[in-house]
Amino acid sequence: MEEIEKAKDALVLKGIEKADIGIVLGTGLERMLDLVEIKQTIPYSQIPGFPVSTVQFHKGNLIFGNIGEKKILMMQGRFHAYEGYSLDKIVLPLRVMKLLGVQKLFLSNAAGGINSNFKKGDLVIIEDHINLLYGNPLTGKNLDELGPRFPDMSEPYDPLLIRQLKQKSGALNLNLKSGVYAAVHGPNLETKAEYRYLKIIGADMVGMSTVPEVIAANHMQMPCAAVSVITDECDPDNLKPVELEEILAVAKEADEKLSKLFYETIKSL
Repeated sequence: MEEIEKAKDALVLKGIEKADIGIVLGTGLERMLDLVEIKQTIPYSQIPGFPVSTVQFHKGNLIFGNIGEKKILMMQGRFHAYEGYSLDKIVLPLRVMKLLGVQKLFLSNAAGGINSNFKKGDLVIIEDHINLLYGNPLTGKNLDELGPRFPDMSEPYDPLLIRQLKQKSGALNLNLKSGVYAAVHGPNLETKAEYRYLKIIGADMVGMSTVPEVIAANHMQMPCAAVSVITDECDPDNLKPVELEEILAVAKEADEKLSKLFYETIKSL
């Protein structure tokens, strides 16, 4: 808690005393910056206790600004277990958001499509997840100031936020699909056998993030919703090598649709 409080106090000194909505931007997703009335851009390196993004396509800034009447804190780049960070370190920024008053959380990510109905560029709202990471961000002494020792996870993604996103996607004429997200450690992509296994256990898509953040949000009773951009199709019977540049290109193409969806949904809250 001391580390979390120290980071919060540093942001308060920079004039960020309260925010309403938290946003986490995933791989290749940054068009939200064009829609937000930005007040401050703070590099993670200037916030005590924050990890620093080591992935070149994660910028590593905390953005403070407005969407309509809502004050938002937006992570331009997140942290991953494959970078060597512990899961509790990965979720530290979200815990700081909570202390600054954030009430709802929107997350995005790039994911591989396991469900054969998912194609490159599809937007998929996450309705449930499977945690295949090494560990849990709640491991260790419970932070009683933030939440209970054994938080319920029967509905990790808030049904009301899901409904609001689906309603907005209809108004925007977006084909928003839904599915189950599996989180793996990475950084390598999966083998054919692993894709078959993931499909058998009920995963529609796979990625290397989001789940620790959602666990931490549920621990703090912070309603959250998450949308994946399908950047590659993971059919084990027709699996082809995929380059990072291709993943980033597909994410960039879908970015405008996803950013508009988040923007319009947040503005209407």
